[in-house]
Amino acid sequence: MSINRLWPAQLANTCFCWMAIAGALLGSLLATGSAAGGELQVGFAEADITPDPKTQTVWIAGYGTGRKATGVHDPLSVRVLVLSDGQRKLALACADVVGLQYPEVKRIRKQLPDFHYVMVSSTHNHEAPDVIGIWGRTPAHYGVDPNYLKLIVRRTVEAIRRAEKNMEPVQAFYGTAEAPSLVGDSRLPIALDPVLRVLVFRRTKDDSLKGLLVQWNCHPEAMESKNTLLTADFVGYTVDALKQRYGVPVAYFTGAVGGLLSTPDKMVDAQGRTWPPGQWEYTRLYGVAVARLAQKAIAGAEPLELVPFAVSARPVAVPMTNPRYHLARTLGVLRRPGRIWTGDPERLGPEVGPTDPVKKGQQFAVETEVAALKLGKLWVACIPGELYPEMIYGQYQDPVEPNVDFPDAPLEPTVVEIFGNRPFLFIGLANDEIGYLLPKRQWDIKPPFAYGRSKPQYGEVNSVGPDAGPIVMNALKRRAQELKKTPAK
Repeated sequence: MSINRLWPAQLANTCFCWMAIAGALLGSLLATGSAAGGELQVGFAEADITPDPKTQTVWIAGYGTGRKATGVHDPLSVRVLVLSDGQRKLALACADVVGLQYPEVKRIRKQLPDFHYVMVSSTHNHEAPDVIGIWGRTPAHYGVDPNYLKLIVRRTVEAIRRAEKNMEPVQAFYGTAEAPSLVGDSRLPIALDPVLRVLVFRRTKDDSLKGLLVQWNCHPEAMESKNTLLTADFVGYTVDALKQRYGVPVAYFTGAVGGLLSTPDKMVDAQGRTWPPGQWEYTRLYGVAVARLAQKAIAGAEPLELVPFAVSARPVAVPMTNPRYHLARTLGVLRRPGRIWTGDPERLGPEVGPTDPVKKGQQFAVETEVAALKLGKLWVACIPGELYPEMIYGQYQDPVEPNVDFPDAPLEPTVVEIFGNRPFLFIGLANDEIGYLLPKRQWDIKPPFAYGRSKPQYGEVNSVGPDAGPIVMNALKRRAQELKKTPAK
């Protein structure tokens, strides 16, 4: 067995940017051309989205059901940057929750009709309120407080408007740094994206720092399943450390975390003491380590032209074959609308309400979005779930592991193949969270199981289905092709 590892330092600067720019008002996504590049302007803002567990019941997302919040350790935030190329405004936001759903993102966009594109992602925080529904009091109880979703929508819109008001002309710099020791993969075969990516913005008028964008690839679950205090997990420590170091706003985004990419099994402090996951000191140490990695990327950042903007974004349908998701929908735990599957991901079928039954012979499909952004020479990929890193660099196992369910499935196009050697950001859980996005050749739910196991590995249980990965990656390829056809002006 061999695995192609294409993520070392020589590919750390291989960049792919998916421009997720959707027709927010119409709910349909358009491929749009770029206008002549004007002066890049950027603004930052942050808003508190922490609920009060003392005055309301808050069920914490991630792990099992029945984890009721007993207090707040540190605030949850939505962090925003707004960019303008003189012709178009874009907003990129990320909330400290497990996965804001597509319907809420569309509600945010409706309140920002003057923006060319709005992308709202999640850090995938496992220590924040349930915003999907499946982590309530029991598996049969809905875990979402609708008023909390309204709060996230309102404060995200407010933060975007504040960021818009403080935009200033800037020059952008792009950098990367690599640390395989800071992330691990709990599923075979081992495949990582250990590259942290940053954008550094300096004011044109005096070269002073305006703000930072940080993108890293790790589950925010350092506090694990026994914690009952709301927290931004290691992300909060990372952002705070960078704010203290540079004195500017920091927007943090989560990348490819499928697989399951998570924190190391221990952290060691300055005195040589070892800390295990689930401890606050472990979480602090890890967050600070990520901040130090970001500092390396910032120190080596090089100027990069980010104008003009171009966007290609479109809704896609993904057939839902996961029986647990169907049961959750029947129980009213998953409450989101969908579509009747047509057999073509980009030909949306009739709408299906959150509680509407599906007729015999029809298939329910999740409606979501795949987008690519081209900001000057930077590409930004926006993917609506937890992508396995195999589909970033092509770390596919060769030959395929015996006993997988689809050994002859075509390999999905990778980010590297799609975008070539270009600087990129990869934003996971962008505009939605539809679960794990696996290479289809890895799908393994039927016995006998791969790797000599007596039961399947974790991953498939939280995936819409085996076609989710191929559908999303092929949609990204089409979005990029649309952008490449856009004439420079």
